[in-house]
Amino acid sequence: MVITLRAKEVNRRRSALQFSLTVLMMVLISVAAVAGPKKKGDGKWIDLFNGKDMTGWRMAGKGNFTVEDGALQTHAGMGMLWYESRKFANFTLRVEWKVNNHCNNSGIFVRFPEESDDPWFAVNNGYEIQIDDCDKKGLMFQTGSIYSFHPATKVASKPAGEWNVYEITVVGQHYTIVLNGEKVNEFDGKRGMDGYVGLQNHDPISRVSFRSVRVKEIK
Repeated sequence: MVITLRAKEVNRRRSALQFSLTVLMMVLISVAAVAGPKKKGDGKWIDLFNGKDMTGWRMAGKGNFTVEDGALQTHAGMGMLWYESRKFANFTLRVEWKVNNHCNNSGIFVRFPEESDDPWFAVNNGYEIQIDDCDKKGLMFQTGSIYSFHPATKVASKPAGEWNVYEITVVGQHYTIVLNGEKVNEFDGKRGMDGYVGLQNHDPISRVSFRSVRVKEIK
């Protein structure tokens, strides 16, 4: 009887130990998953434009922007409104935009490396993702292009007055441009590995609006 009771006690303790080890392994696996390297695109969206005012933004060059109906509105130019609060390295930039007339001209600048009040600094040191359906020089200079560096595969913008969505993903030197859900450009650059982002006001005729300017960092 004593031997039987001891055997039962040993089995009970063995079962308890096995259960404890199983729980411990599950906890360790969970901790490793949380603490491990982040996957691309697992960051949170950061709103760069609050829909009310231009807090965090700075104007360079001619013309200006105003906030109208929750959107940034271009006036005159050539100039650029850029987010001066910080730089970004690897990221996805998501911007909604629309043009007032079909052939309006604008663009989105990424990764220009230094602060400047000259909009040409961004042109010459970063990359511009173009907004212009009508440039007569073709897809190298039309909407979806990395302006003067790499052509778009097609113009995928919506008619004037309708909102478009750009998703610009930059990892290392690789640039991927998605417009309204269609990939229209892939490009490998040679310029800086981080920098500021900006929105262009190109000329007095072009009226372009921007809203929901958001960035998600890629670790």
